[in-house]
Amino acid sequence: QVQLVESGGGLVQAGGSLRLSCAASGRTFSHYTMGWFRQAPGKEREFVGSISWSGESTVYADSVKGRFTISRDIAKSTVYLQMNSLKPEDTAVYYCAAKYVLSTTYGYWGQGTQVTVSS
Repeated sequence: QVQLVESGGGLVQAGGSLRLSCAASGRTFSHYTMGWFRQAPGKEREFVGSISWSGESTVYADSVKGRFTISRDIAKSTVYLQMNSLKPEDTAVYYCAAKYVLSTTYGYWGQGTQVTVSS
């Protein structure tokens, strides 16, 4: 089992920044690809980005590319989502998730943290 706990959400004005954190526990953190997802009211959950188990490779959704950055600190078993130039359409509940390196699906999810961007 992997337990994930997000933090860092809040209310920010458009153009501002936030950094979300996701602390992992329970299994060897370095064996997992970590992803960030978000779900806005009335919409389906969507992929934001991910970082490989080694931290050497990242993937981002087009909607956040150039504004969001994912990083991980293996020693702290924590993954971060740095969000800059925030827009009202970034308002959502943000979730981190873990996928074992040999798996094709994300099997572990955090409880989510609310991000609200005011115009």
